[in-house]
Amino acid sequence: METIWLGIGSNMGNKAASLRNAVSMLAEFMRDLRVSGLWLSKARYVLDQPDFLNGVVSGSTDLSPHELLIAVNRVEAAMGRDRSSVAPKGPRTIDIDILLYGDRIISDKELIIPHPGMRERKFVLLPLFQLAPGLVDPVSGRAFREFLAELPPQGIYPESSSLYDAAYP
Repeated sequence: METIWLGIGSNMGNKAASLRNAVSMLAEFMRDLRVSGLWLSKARYVLDQPDFLNGVVSGSTDLSPHELLIAVNRVEAAMGRDRSSVAPKGPRTIDIDILLYGDRIISDKELIIPHPGMRERKFVLLPLFQLAPGLVDPVSGRAFREFLAELPPQGIYPESSSLYDAAYP
């Protein structure tokens, strides 16, 4: 069994329900699931779309990294995500990214681990920090909290809290 970390997000329909549904489906091939709090954020990259609700899920699996990718893509498809019908980074009912697979470093045409964008995204790093404040990037050897501390405000808010990261326009 290997410890894995997944980023989950949604910006269509009942976002919280979609994330709960995804977590229950992930439990079919993950054990010892832990789920961060949920974080609200404005869309990045493609700005003309609804706000996102994001979180991180950790657990263990006996699937290989590529088997995990297939399983995660099946969960997305079962929840109605059709990557061929929506522009990349566009609106989606569910998005599940493999952030980390133990301390493995993988880079091939199907899969890059650690996820290449995670170090620049507070909507990933804040929930990751909630679950594992001392987690270390296997590429650089730096704690992810260091990357988090270096990022400017990005307008990321805990879903049910008065805490905030920056002005939320």
